[in-house]
Amino acid sequence: MENKFQKMLEQASDLAEDQEYEEAILLYDKILDSDPKLIPALLDKAATLQRMGKNSQSFQIYNSILKEDSNNLDALIGKGTLLHAKSKFSEAIECYDSALKIKPRFAMALACKGMSLGEIGQLKSALSCFKKALTIDKDYDLANMGKQKALELLKSQKSKK
Repeated sequence: MENKFQKMLEQASDLAEDQEYEEAILLYDKILDSDPKLIPALLDKAATLQRMGKNSQSFQIYNSILKEDSNNLDALIGKGTLLHAKSKFSEAIECYDSALKIKPRFAMALACKGMSLGEIGQLKSALSCFKKALTIDKDYDLANMGKQKALELLKSQKSKK
């Protein structure tokens, strides 16, 4: 990647981190005008759009990336989180499973899969995903929170029996 694009990407990323989303999008668009298939810019733009709540635009970008590279882990996770947010949990799980086929020890994919499994009531499977994620990254907040919630729900189910 050209150095000028790298600097612009860093600037856009900083703007997005500071919640200056519109300005970040303008920079991503400027980069993509010069190189429409620059994956890092596409991924960052999709993530920024997702933060802005512009999920359909974000979804289109993730799909376009996956058309070019079906093994792009960031696009698979991004698409999965969008599907999860739309309560399309089985489709989200498919995205996470695709990511896990590529990278079996991927804490984020495991934790996200656990969240979706929990939403469809598969608490034991969800708990297993959270535990696996924590063996990879013991400090991963999403996995820790998911594990605690799954344990609470399993405990409350037992006490109702």
